[in-house]
Amino acid sequence: MAQADFDVVIIGSGAGGGASAWGLTRHGLKVIVLEAGPAYSPSEYNLTRDTWEQSAFPDRARHKGNYSFGPMQRLRPQLKGLRSWSHIDGFTNNTDYRASGTYHHMRGVGGSTLIFSAEAHRLHPDSMKMRSRFGVAGDWPLTYSELEPYYCIVERIIGVAGPSGDTVRYRSEPYPLPPHRISYASTKIREGCLKLGLNLAINPVAILSRPYDGRPECNYCANCYRGCPRTDKGSVDVTFIRKALETGRCVVKDECRVTALLAGPSDRIAKVEYMDAVGRNHALSGRVIIVSCGAIETPRLLLTSKNNNAPDGVANESGNVGKHFMETIYWFSSAIHTESLGSHRGIPVDSICWDFNGADSIPGVIGGCRFSSAVAEADLTGPINYAKRAATGWGKSHKEAMRRIFGNVLTIVAMGESLPNKKSYIEPDPLIKDGAGIPIARINTFIEDMDIRRLEFMSKTSREILLSSGVQKIFEESGAYDTFNSSHVFGTCRMGSSPEDSVVDSYLRSHRWRNLFVVDASVFPSSGGGESPSLTIEALAIRTADYIASLANKGEI
Repeated sequence: MAQADFDVVIIGSGAGGGASAWGLTRHGLKVIVLEAGPAYSPSEYNLTRDTWEQSAFPDRARHKGNYSFGPMQRLRPQLKGLRSWSHIDGFTNNTDYRASGTYHHMRGVGGSTLIFSAEAHRLHPDSMKMRSRFGVAGDWPLTYSELEPYYCIVERIIGVAGPSGDTVRYRSEPYPLPPHRISYASTKIREGCLKLGLNLAINPVAILSRPYDGRPECNYCANCYRGCPRTDKGSVDVTFIRKALETGRCVVKDECRVTALLAGPSDRIAKVEYMDAVGRNHALSGRVIIVSCGAIETPRLLLTSKNNNAPDGVANESGNVGKHFMETIYWFSSAIHTESLGSHRGIPVDSICWDFNGADSIPGVIGGCRFSSAVAEADLTGPINYAKRAATGWGKSHKEAMRRIFGNVLTIVAMGESLPNKKSYIEPDPLIKDGAGIPIARINTFIEDMDIRRLEFMSKTSREILLSSGVQKIFEESGAYDTFNSSHVFGTCRMGSSPEDSVVDSYLRSHRWRNLFVVDASVFPSSGGGESPSLTIEALAIRTADYIASLANKGEI
């Protein structure tokens, strides 16, 4: 084999790519990371400006991935209780069909961790055996015990603050940082949960509760999704990428969009072709290629990288690339409490109820869910959104309402299992192409009956928690039934033991292509019962990096 430009070429710098870069460089391997988006500086985040509430993360439109939607499903009149609405506008989707909303993601060094709320969840062990236990989704070809040591490594690197006492997810060591105290607003939710016989626990988060690894503790501004100018949030850019660069064995090239994987002879990827910021085309070779573009862009890249050696697309020998797509199954309910709570500040998602997280914990439903406080995730941390969405009246009465209710909103978010189905998949759009002439990703999405039953439970329980917490009235709600609105997406390059029904093996290596690995949430055989996936992606990435290093030491790659 000709001399490679790098030991490893990594495509994407989010949770999978960034953690892979650190994991590989610590073994002495030379790595290059190609990132389609720019490198951001925390100093440019909008929280430092007076106009912070009127702008989210300072993303640039050309650094968002382009995508389209296939035909959307028809809504059922009898399911009006699952429609999104507000007390000002009524139904927010007035059509008879599910709305093609937003895939929330970020292109940039650090990926979507730049805008995440830093929840740091380990997957429920039972969620890894959904096929053998319930006949749905897929089984993970590895166990929780095999992944557990890597969870510990990730938690130390990003600085997770969390509680003790989780009896479901075995831990071999405590969290590296003490937990944050829950806010006064969340104590009201805890009181409401207790009245219903539910437990509200402190949420583990990659947000520093004290200075750690050269970064300061959190100042509780509640706006993690706008970017953290202090660097106390454990996003990939200030943790894994920073540490990889410090080794001197990592190069990060931003604004470099990969256009194709060149499948060569002998079941190897020969080249990675990419376009730089000014439109010049380049090619790189690597002993190993890691694709970490997420569950929508990864299958697009693999499926559009066709040649004589890969006529159906790279790694698509089983026909499973793009299949088994799982989206975010969610429900938000927001209400006004009778007390002054100061709910516009604190940790964005400081508390969580795991009582229904197990795959069989909801009566009559397969797949679990969780409930959390989520005022910040509902974007109710500033006066403008209160004025537009929560307060009623006009003129003097509106001002009086603002004085009375600002900081008094409680929001519950429920996140649940997403079960794959044949109508949910990712494919190259047959008509629309990007600036490089490559088909964009088309999202085909469908909510099946089991997910609807779970959503009904999630909406009902969210309302019960709020009412038990002492709210005056619920003033807006939104959910996945009538609108695709996903930040967590999974499953389009499923891992498995058999090349007949999966794309990669337990070490995330292509069943055919000897030097190709896929390291992102596209490999998940199941979504879990509402856990945030970044911690699991990072743990998988470090495990895969160790495996690649062992192959390199034996001269097998």
